Amino acid sequence: MTRANEASRLVAEHLGGELTPLSELDEAWATDSAGPRLRAVREGGRQLKRRLLAGEAVRAVKALPLARFPYPARFALGGSQWHPAPLVEMNHRALLVEFVQRGETKRLLFNPTDVEGARATPFFAQLLAKIPAWLQPVVVAAPLPSLEAQLAGLGVSVESIDYVAFDHFHTQDLRALFGRFPRARLLAPRREWDAWSQLHPVQSAWYVPGGNDGVDTSRVIFTERDVLLGDGVALVRTPGHTIGNQTLFVSTTRGVWGCAENGTCADAWSPAASGIAGLRRAAKVWGTEFALNCNTPELYADQYTSMALESEVVDRVNAAPQFLQMYPSSELCHSPLAPGLKPTFEHGVLEIGALS
Repeated sequence: MTRANEASRLVAEHLGGELTPLSELDEAWATDSAGPRLRAVREGGRQLKRRLLAGEAVRAVKALPLARFPYPARFALGGSQWHPAPLVEMNHRALLVEFVQRGETKRLLFNPTDVEGARATPFFAQLLAKIPAWLQPVVVAAPLPSLEAQLAGLGVSVESIDYVAFDHFHTQDLRALFGRFPRARLLAPRREWDAWSQLHPVQSAWYVPGGNDGVDTSRVIFTERDVLLGDGVALVRTPGHTIGNQTLFVSTTRGVWGCAENGTCADAWSPAASGIAGLRRAAKVWGTEFALNCNTPELYADQYTSMALESEVVDRVNAAPQFLQMYPSSELCHSPLAPGLKPTFEHGVLEIGALS
């Protein structure tokens, strides 16, 4: 047995034998210099796409709207847009994915945010405290049906959720997670979990203080590399927005889709095709391919490389081929907060396949 195969075996055992470690990007991310790393990661992304397409597709993907919230415009599109509004509005959604794992039907919930718990995120707590009461109804959207209620409406019980995962831990409060989903296990990147207790000042405004305190770690599967959960579904490292950021990739009957918050709208992965004032020009002037969601700037180059990886793995939107099938976990939307500033193309509520 080679050293690489032995390493894969040990990782598989660590993952409980359920998840398959993926190695397509291991050497690429280990490349020292940023330029060569970008090229290596692109090639690794193409290899990963071939692997996903060689297998079966997932059975179903369903987006579940959770919240509509204000967000600083200067972060949303890397500060490239020409618009005076200080705030934009975002739609945050969870994804329910049904797939087959070793012959058994499994369900993953990606980004099942505790909306009330998220209000304790220092940045948003301070932002909301500054907004006058008379302006609150404009800035803070009315609550949406709970995630549990939406699942029940689909005929999906909380007990049928096998896995939960997040693209990153900004705004997350996990302390009630296992009470909400009593059989689920959390797939958590080890690097980000460990960083939560020792945050850098540029990070701390975005994490709920103590948001993972007392979580039953016997129900957490800590990941340190990319993993295949089952047919057509993978969690892949995309560091940059946070140190442990990850992207969900799903192979579907409509091609490969990705979900993360490296970008805030379709324009972010295709600024050269954007109709947002300033975005296309900035991409041309600077020779850049992506507009980053940049509220945490400490790993900017890696985040750009991660968006390049995403662009290699996913397919193009059939109805608008100038845009990629990258589904932002929080998507920029048209809003009275920023009239005239809206995505050139909105994915909306994604739904593919049928739940069993």
